[in-house]
Formats: sequence, C-alpha cells, structure tokens
Amino acid sequence: MMKKVFLILLINCVFASYLCASTPDVKTPIKVGVYVSPPFVMKKNGRFTGMSIELWESLSKRLALSFEYQQVPTFKELVQGTEEGRFDVAVTNFTITQERARNIDFTQPWYDAGLRIMTAKDRSSSFKEIISGLGNAGHLTTFCWLAFLILLGTVILTVFDRKYDKDFSNRWREGLAESFYHVMSIAISGKADRKNLFGWVGRILSAIWLICGVAVVAYVTSSVTSVMTTQSLTNQINSVNDLPGKNVGILTGSASERYAYETGLQIKSYNNIDQAAKALGAQEIDAIIGDAPVLEYHQHTHSNESFAVVGPLFKPDKYGFGVSKKSGIENLLTIELLGAHEQGFINVLRKKYFGE
Repeated sequence: MMKKVFLILLINCVFASYLCASTPDVKTPIKVGVYVSPPFVMKKNGRFTGMSIELWESLSKRLALSFEYQQVPTFKELVQGTEEGRFDVAVTNFTITQERARNIDFTQPWYDAGLRIMTAKDRSSSFKEIISGLGNAGHLTTFCWLAFLILLGTVILTVFDRKYDKDFSNRWREGLAESFYHVMSIAISGKADRKNLFGWVGRILSAIWLICGVAVVAYVTSSVTSVMTTQSLTNQINSVNDLPGKNVGILTGSASERYAYETGLQIKSYNNIDQAAKALGAQEIDAIIGDAPVLEYHQHTHSNESFAVVGPLFKPDKYGFGVSKKSGIENLLTIELLGAHEQGFINVLRKKYFGE
C-alpha cells in the first residue's frame, strides 16, 4: 500500500514539474526576434505592425505574456538567434523546415506559402549581350570580312577614279574619303550617284554593285534582328526552368537561399526584399526567388516599378512561429493558434493584408 501511495505521489510530482517547466514566467518579458518582411512584419513610425505581428500580439494577450521586440537585419540572424536562445520567439514569415526543426521548435502552422519568381517586365538586351550573341552565331566574323571588303573596295575605287576620272581629286586623303562615301552609300542605301565612265557596261557594273549592297544591308539587318530576338526570348523568365545561367537574387538565410544552393543556381544574397528589388531594377540580377506572399505584396505596393511575379508556386511550405527550445511556450502558443484558426481570426488577417 505504501509503495502505491509513493508511486502516485512521484507521478504527481513529475507531472507538476512538467507543468511548471512548460509555463512561462509572465513577469519576465519574452524576447521576440523580428525580421522586417512586408506584409508579415513592417515598421512604421517606430513600431512594428503586419500580419505576423498582429497575430503574435493577439496570442500573447490571450496568454498574458509580456514581451519585448528585438529587430535583426537578416533572416539568417533571426534563425541563429532563436537556435542559440537569444530569442524566445521568432516572428516573421518563418518557414517550417526539417533542418530548422532540429535546432528550434515550431508552433502549429498558420499560413500556407511557397516560392515564386519576380522579374523585370521590360528587360532589354544590353549592347554587350548583343555583341556576344553575334559572336556566338558567327556573324561577327562575317562582319569583319565585310568591313575588309568595304575598305578594299574603297582603295580600288580610288585608284580606278584617279586613273579614269579627270575631275577626281589628286589628293589621296580626299580621294579615299570620296570613294568611301560612295561605297557606304551603295552598301547602306543602295544609291549610286557617281558618274558613269563606261556607258552601258558601267550601268551593268553599277547594277551588280547595287545588288551586292542591298544583299549586305539585308544580311546585317537580319542577323542583328535575329540575335536581338533570340536575346529577348532568352532573357524572358517564366518559370524555374528559365533560371539556370541567370543571376538570381535571394534573401540571406531564407528558404529561397537553400533552394538556390540545392539547385546550383548563380545567386547574390540580399538582406531584404527592397535591396533585392533595387538590384533587379538596376539589372544587377535577372530575377528574385522569394516567398510568394512577400513578392506578390511588394509588386502590389510598388506598382510604379516595372516588376512582375511570374510562374506557378513551387516548393510549397508553411509558416509558423519559431520557438527556442529553452522557452517552453511552444504548446501554449500552438493551442492558442488552433483557437485563432477555429475562430476565423487568421482568415480575417489574411483578407486584411492580401484581400479576397
């Protein structure tokens, strides 16, 4: 009988110890790490707002928790700070991943998301890209031969006119300039306004020369046009299949960074979406991979910028609050999150920040 009583008391003590360990000290402010990522976390007039902030403050109010915000400049620092216990809770659009779950706890997921791509709407080919395209297609070699033939024709025409045209200048500099003008006039415009020195034979030679000039103009125009068209099509990004070989912007420490590393993309890291968008506008990068809601919200609120979020959602994931393993409030937050789902509060927030 005494053994049974002792066993019951021991179980009660262990259970009570667990409850005490799982209940936070409401008198001690909880350290909440925040990373600005509109529309989930924004900072206006010195205070934080946004969908994640409103949800967190609603939960903390229900649990009577006191807290203090600590802002970090990068997503990576938020993750590290939560892992090391410098933050009790991480508040932003925090993607739940297996790798992160090894070092920190997560609440119940409260938002379905994934990755998408942002590009510039009107990205024109640069002069360097056009020259590179002409070289890759073999047109530059042909252009060099055409230039050589034009110079050779200029010299031959100068020598010919100096011998047969009495009115032609005897000075080589003026003679070469006049002949070069005639050669380029025929090559570009197809017009020959120099005098005919050989009657009907001269007319036939002039006609043949005109045909050659028209052919040269047609070739140059078509080759440049085809390369520019190819460059335009190549520069278009509509899905993840178009990203290999492009410079892709990602946010440091985010889920997009891991995806880019796994797929072997050429990446440049930025601290926030504003920096990445600025680089995209300056054509320092060709596209941005980021959380779909963040990119869509940025495009919606920056309609003056020529950006477009393209392609379907890929790498679907879920957002939750990151919780330090030392804090012991994961279960309490999850219970309140379930209540927020059931009461429709999270859906109200979603409509407030993203519309219908």
